[in-house]
Amino acid sequence: MGETESSRSNPTIYDVAKAAGVAPSTVSRAFSRPGRVNTATAERIHRIAQELGYRVNPVVRPLPSGKTALLAIIVSDLTNPFFFEIIRSAAKTAVDSGYTLLVADAHESDEAERQSLERTLPLVEGVVLATSRLSDSSIRAVAKQRPTVVMNRVITDVPSVITDNAQGMRRAVAHLAGLGHSVLTYLAGPEASWADGMRWRAFREATQELGLRGRRLGPFAPTLAGGLSAAQALTTHSATATIAYNDLVAIGAMRGLTRLGVEVPRDMSVVGFDNIFGSDFCTPPLTTVAAPLRHFGTFAVQRLLNQVRTSSLGLSTPALLPAKLVERGSTARRG
Repeated sequence: MGETESSRSNPTIYDVAKAAGVAPSTVSRAFSRPGRVNTATAERIHRIAQELGYRVNPVVRPLPSGKTALLAIIVSDLTNPFFFEIIRSAAKTAVDSGYTLLVADAHESDEAERQSLERTLPLVEGVVLATSRLSDSSIRAVAKQRPTVVMNRVITDVPSVITDNAQGMRRAVAHLAGLGHSVLTYLAGPEASWADGMRWRAFREATQELGLRGRRLGPFAPTLAGGLSAAQALTTHSATATIAYNDLVAIGAMRGLTRLGVEVPRDMSVVGFDNIFGSDFCTPPLTTVAAPLRHFGTFAVQRLLNQVRTSSLGLSTPALLPAKLVERGSTARRG
């Protein structure tokens, strides 16, 4: 079978390599780093490329300085509204600084996240790992290859941006205690989530200090479906209030409770985390611990650019952003 019209009109680097009798990597160097390829070979590659109509993709072609002006952000779930403002502010900060931001979705999978990194690291000057599910050692390995900033997680010697999970959780527990609730449940998120561990620890400490009974259920997927599955478990315990790992779990739990005949907030008060887009659209509107999502993206890219431009880690102390409680209709005084 002969070549298609598409393959003839869009030759690839592999077509040029085959015609020139060299490896694809040699073709790549001939265009990106001509000084590293024999002059005669480079001239032959350029001549054949011109004959075939091959053009270097300007998006990934290194600039004269050897830089690409590309950054990347790897998110755990692109469909989670938690990332909407983060991505928008991160992209704006990158563009304002003369860079383009690539976005990759890890689908809540450490393997997918690893593959995304393998494909993007050769192209970019730095990467933001937003709520990564990789191990600390894997993230440190990434940071040795490219400037790296982690979000919602603290790793020694890797710059990070986090929200004040402990203070946010304490305010949520105090809010429920003030409404007369003495038995609380925490709906846990992914086991690999650093933020989940911090929120659970703060939940335990806050309930103990206030003389409340607290228990943990889960882990649950950080999605509406995860919250729906948590609803049934909630009805088997005596708690009158629950704090969820994130807003999606909280909203899903409210839907599930309603289907089971449990009225929110009359029978069960519910608190979420993050104050995502839509948390005030549900019924009832969700009481939640608000994270400064817009500042998350800005701070992360600013810290990343500091590394890219200075070739140093800069401040390794985590940038701690405040959290506040937003009271809405999903919590009420215990009847």
